Amino acid sequence: MKELAVVLISGGLDSCVTTAIAAERYEVAGLHVTYGQRTAARERRAFQEIADFYGVNERLVADLQYLREMGGSALTDERIPVPRAPDSLWTTPPESRAVSPTIPVTYVPFRNTHLLAIAVSWSEVLGARRIFIGAVAEDSSGYPDCRPEYYRAFNRLIEVGTKPETRIEVVTPIIHMSKSEIVQKGVALGAPLQLSWSCYQAEDRACGECESCVLRIRGFRQAGFIDPIPYARPIDWGAEATPLG
Repeated sequence: MKELAVVLISGGLDSCVTTAIAAERYEVAGLHVTYGQRTAARERRAFQEIADFYGVNERLVADLQYLREMGGSALTDERIPVPRAPDSLWTTPPESRAVSPTIPVTYVPFRNTHLLAIAVSWSEVLGARRIFIGAVAEDSSGYPDCRPEYYRAFNRLIEVGTKPETRIEVVTPIIHMSKSEIVQKGVALGAPLQLSWSCYQAEDRACGECESCVLRIRGFRQAGFIDPIPYARPIDWGAEATPLG
């Protein structure tokens, strides 16, 4: 019988591949958090479909609407427009792309700490010793709570903030991968990438213009695959790109 692990499944590409990685060795308990983001309904649908794909029995959907009430992010405050990704993002190689020197308006203040706190509490209840999260540092938007040092610090917090006998570790299996490497890993593991959703602002057809969409599109392009989700505008995947189901 597999050991149980809590996996944060937002419904995005990164969390989908992280779920596939976790499912190789662990029985997955799926945690999804809605916090008033623009695409909350579509992300929750993606979570449920990914969880169905992996036969996840233990599921928890947590509601943090107070993050929307606080605002301060383009993802939760409709008065702040979701910015269009800069043109340079389409062509800059991932290995030469430095993390943004400024924090983008799509950053939700201290969000991952709220999510991980729930995951730790649930892990203690379930007796799970691993928490998987699809944080990415190398090819991300520069969010401070996606850096390796953040997770090292959080694991220390778990040590001092839980019962003495508790042994829980936050695992970040894709944190040093580029988006193309994440796509390749997902394809190799047979992850249901067609069920994932990454767009920051649309729920029917991905906009193809926000930074999350552009990073995803670029990742599929560089990996040599055609993204199976629908986009609101034509995307040139390249003549040699392989379709995915």
